Amino acid sequence: MTYRLIGDSCTDLDDNLKKDENISIVPLTLEIGDYSVIDDDKFDQKDFIRRMARSKAGAKSACPSPEAFKEAMECDVDMVFVVTLSEHLSGSYQSAEIGKKLFEEEHDHKDILVLSSKSASAGQYRLMLELDKLCKQGLGFAEISKRITKLRDEMKTYFVIETLDTLRKNGRLSAVTAFIASALNIKPIMGATDGVIIKKDQQRGMQKALAKMVEIAVEEAGDNANDKTVCITHINNPERGEYVAKLFRESDKFKDIKIVNGAGVATMYAGDGGIVIAVG
Repeated sequence: MTYRLIGDSCTDLDDNLKKDENISIVPLTLEIGDYSVIDDDKFDQKDFIRRMARSKAGAKSACPSPEAFKEAMECDVDMVFVVTLSEHLSGSYQSAEIGKKLFEEEHDHKDILVLSSKSASAGQYRLMLELDKLCKQGLGFAEISKRITKLRDEMKTYFVIETLDTLRKNGRLSAVTAFIASALNIKPIMGATDGVIIKKDQQRGMQKALAKMVEIAVEEAGDNANDKTVCITHINNPERGEYVAKLFRESDKFKDIKIVNGAGVATMYAGDGGIVIAVG
C-alpha cells in the first residue's frame, strides 16, 4: 500500500528520513518579540540561539494552520499518518485534526491517522522511525495504527536543559527559582507522563544530570530494554549527544541508538546544549 508520513516541525529527523519522498514536514512558526521565522529546512539554528540569548522576551511558537495539514494530506496515496507535538505543548495536534476534517469534506475516503506523540522532538523522531519501518513492511492501515499507538503509549521521554532562562522568559518559572538553580548549577531532569512535563530528579552540573537521566531511563526501560530503541536529540552540541549515546551503549541493553540535531521547535524548547531522549 502507498503511504505518506507527515510530521510537524518538532519531528526531528535523521538524514535518511529527510531524503525520503514519502515523508513531509509541516512547519511551525517561531517568534521572538517582533522577529519570526518559519521552522523549515532553511532554519538557522545558531542565529536563532543568539537571538534567544539576547532577547528579554521569551521565544514562542505558532502552530501550522489546518489548511497546511490538509494540503500535506492531498497526495495520491492509500494511507496517511500524521505525528504531532503533544497537545499539552502546542495546538499542532488540534490543527492537524481540523485539517483532516477539512480534507474529508472535500475528498473521497482515505485512511488517515492523526497521532499526538504525547512527547516532542526525539519522541516524534522515534515514532516516525517506526512508521517508516511498518509502512515499508507492507502492513495495513489498521495494524500500523494499532502498533504505533501502542509504541506511543509505552514510550518514555526525558530531557535535561542547560539553562532555565527560556522557561523563565516564557513565564513558566519564577525569576527567583531560575536564579537559584543557575547560581547552584542545578540541572533538573525532566520527563513526561501522558504528554505532561514532570520533574524526575535533579543534579548539580550537566554531566551528573545527563548520567542520572540515562540511569533513570535504563531503569524504567525494564527487562525488555533489548527490544527498544533510544533516540537522542541534541541542540547544537553533538559532543554532548554522543556522550549520552555512549552512556546508553555502556548499559548494553538497547536494540539501537540514534542521534540527531534538533530543528527549530526543539531548539526553542530545549535551548542551546539541551538534550531530549525518547526510549521505546
